[in-house]
Amino acid sequence: MECIDRQPFDIVRDILKVIEELNTLKDVDAILDKVLAEARDMTHCDAGSIYLIEGDHLRFSYVHNDTLFKGPDASKHLYTDVTVPVNEKSIVGYVAMSGETLAIPDVYHLSGNEPYSFNKKFDQDTGYRTSSMLTIALKTFQGRIVGVMQLINAKNCDGAVQPFTEYNIQYAPLFANSASVTIERGIMTRETMLRMMKMAEMRDPKETGAHVQRVGAYSAEIYQQWARKKGVDEFAIKRKKDMLRLAAMLHDVGKVGISDAILKKPGRFEPHEAAIMRWHSVYGAALFANTTSELDQLCQEVAQSHHERWDGKGYPGKLPENFVKVRELCSVPMTGEEIPVAARITALADVYDALISSRVYKEAWPEDKVIEEIVKGRGTQFDPDVVDAFMDIQNVIQAIRHKYQG
Repeated sequence: MECIDRQPFDIVRDILKVIEELNTLKDVDAILDKVLAEARDMTHCDAGSIYLIEGDHLRFSYVHNDTLFKGPDASKHLYTDVTVPVNEKSIVGYVAMSGETLAIPDVYHLSGNEPYSFNKKFDQDTGYRTSSMLTIALKTFQGRIVGVMQLINAKNCDGAVQPFTEYNIQYAPLFANSASVTIERGIMTRETMLRMMKMAEMRDPKETGAHVQRVGAYSAEIYQQWARKKGVDEFAIKRKKDMLRLAAMLHDVGKVGISDAILKKPGRFEPHEAAIMRWHSVYGAALFANTTSELDQLCQEVAQSHHERWDGKGYPGKLPENFVKVRELCSVPMTGEEIPVAARITALADVYDALISSRVYKEAWPEDKVIEEIVKGRGTQFDPDVVDAFMDIQNVIQAIRHKYQG
């Protein structure tokens, strides 16, 4: 962190630059990650979290902690499922209700006259010591509050914890307000994706919003671990992870093109029905054909190829470039690294969730049996490196399952 308080002109210039970068991100989680990282850099603080408004509650949505969260398991904390009422009893609830910025030098030394109190549970569970805290309403220029950002443990140039400075208290809310519009856009993008999947869910009772949320999150986290092991640049990882989460959520959107007689059949498919169902990958890819958007291109790759297999025994195979009017599936298989990595990752995420979840035609498999099946498919059904990345982050995978139940 740069430990120098900047001049007002430099601050405004830097905020505008960050907002421009935020506008290149699509998914709300990537936006929250960037907002929190920039706010922490501006205030030289060790940790922070963001809560988003959902009705009359705040939902814990993103967290950083340089002291506690390290290694492959760090992402599991992103999937903690906690809500807080919007009322004056908690610090974040008070700020959401009042719209005020609240700077507290040491949360363990509140006067006792405040309507709110500090919840010590996190510190007690982890051994962390929260001290200084800056809590800011994420307020759009129209005055609409979309959430609350809480910054924790400001540090001086020697790394010692100190209260947030007047400089922090003045300029961090300016950045937060500027970023709030982008956060709101990210929320709307996620909601649009879920509405598209709701449309598919109405057609196919086997698909649920929780399923696509899990597959999207699994895919994003597996990709991050896979890419880090490959030495991919962190900025590039975050950008691809952002888009892959959305693309993976739409992996089965092509099912809207399959007839109800097949989609709503309460049991396993006959061979001829399974052959028709295979077309959903082509229909899904066709929805994103003839586009120049990088996100649409990724959506097309995932929709088309998430049923390909590493050993070439998947489908639909190497479709022609202009496949929108194709009348039969290709007989030339895709194998190995010919299959886009986003599809190879989504394939594993989708199979894992299908096996470990109950469906109308099957009970959920025990976790150890699912893991055994995934490992058995290493090098045949699945990319070996993708399986290895998946196995590295089992605590994260379980946290995702817990958050998106249903």
